[in-house]
Amino acid sequence: MAEEVQIAGTPAKAKIRSPWAAALLPIITVGIYALVWYYKINREMADLGRARGETDELGDSPGKSLLAITVGALIIVPAVISIFNTGKRIQAAQRLTGIEPQMNGWLAIIMGLLISPVLYAYEQSELNKVWRSTGAPPAVEPGEATASDLGPGATTPSQAGPETTEFR
Repeated sequence: MAEEVQIAGTPAKAKIRSPWAAALLPIITVGIYALVWYYKINREMADLGRARGETDELGDSPGKSLLAITVGALIIVPAVISIFNTGKRIQAAQRLTGIEPQMNGWLAIIMGLLISPVLYAYEQSELNKVWRSTGAPPAVEPGEATASDLGPGATTPSQAGPETTEFR
């Protein structure tokens, strides 16, 4: 299962997904997962952009990106531009989170045109680096944690007993 991390400064969460899942699930679902995945990664980057005040670099409309690769693919150019811009957004996210940008937009276009599952794995792998460096595990709501969640020998606050306050 994908690990969720909290995007600092927002209530939004990002997922650290398996690159294998990003590559293989579109094949199994006849492309439907690819559309959902593409929207979600662009939404997560837009959330990071809003949190950091960088909507120019990280985008602000994941719906437009999705529209470009679906309907826009009929005339090819919008889809190619969207794939390229998503790569640039991943590079910007890497730079803004202190990672040396490793995503190559031109390589992404070639992968997208020749072997799109490889592109999905590549983009997800690069995004995972961003979310691992910037995200924190989502906050646990009170009462959600159990001793088994915390590890062997751990206790939850309700199991630890009443707290004592010492006055001097």
